Amino acid sequence: MNKSLVIITSFSLFAALFGLFGCDVGRNSAAICKKNPELCADLHQDSWCLVEKGDLIRSRYQLKQIETPSGKLLYEQLIKLESYSKCIELAAGVKHVINTHRTEDRERAYAISTQNLAQLRESTQDNPDLYLAYYRWTTFNDDDSRDAVIAAEQSGEVNEVFMLSHIASYYLKINTSQSKALYLSLLANSNAETLDPDWLLGLASIYRREQNSQNEYLFTKANLLMSDYVASEQRLLALIGNNKTLAAQLDLDAQMLVNQLSLGQFDISQFKTRID
Repeated sequence: MNKSLVIITSFSLFAALFGLFGCDVGRNSAAICKKNPELCADLHQDSWCLVEKGDLIRSRYQLKQIETPSGKLLYEQLIKLESYSKCIELAAGVKHVINTHRTEDRERAYAISTQNLAQLRESTQDNPDLYLAYYRWTTFNDDDSRDAVIAAEQSGEVNEVFMLSHIASYYLKINTSQSKALYLSLLANSNAETLDPDWLLGLASIYRREQNSQNEYLFTKANLLMSDYVASEQRLLALIGNNKTLAAQLDLDAQMLVNQLSLGQFDISQFKTRID
């Protein structure tokens, strides 16, 4: 694959707008485009998909600096190119009656982004790197890539939270004990910024299978306190036989659990011992 073609997939956004934030090449996409116009030539020109476009530009710039990019950098390029392509596809559907060139520019950018994405996927399809195997597993449901990631996790080679989270979810189907261990480890090593409330739902699901209704209630309630999900109070109460006294205590426990998770103190909390 022509490396420059992949990198070129994103670098010509809002020089004027981004210029307001300084000229730090490597972080400022406008400055990057000015000094490396080939990286931006294929991108659309108006203000749609600003975040996705800027992320892609900075990722391409990183790739350009390295002779042999790591699997992680290629993975990040795939993710950012994918995100940009999806965003510009939606933007291309907005038709301008007067400024028709804007529509045409977005359509052009979308067409090129799909070509570049296909090319990058093809060029990395046989790369055994962990990040790229993870991408093939989660994107194409590739069994061989899944097995490679699982083997790496079992060997203690997986450290990325997003990978461990996905593996924990996968284990829910085949090995709940392993899934629980991973979720608890994730909680023990997270804080308010890195914690995903869906981990709590994963644990609630495990406790449901174990017929541990109190822990199922506890983690479901904690998830509701940390997310935008809405659940029926009647259904929650039904989990514990409509015992309102117990529900009141579990509600307090759930709030305490959330507080400790937010402080990154789950590993030393009473809950770690209680549910380990």
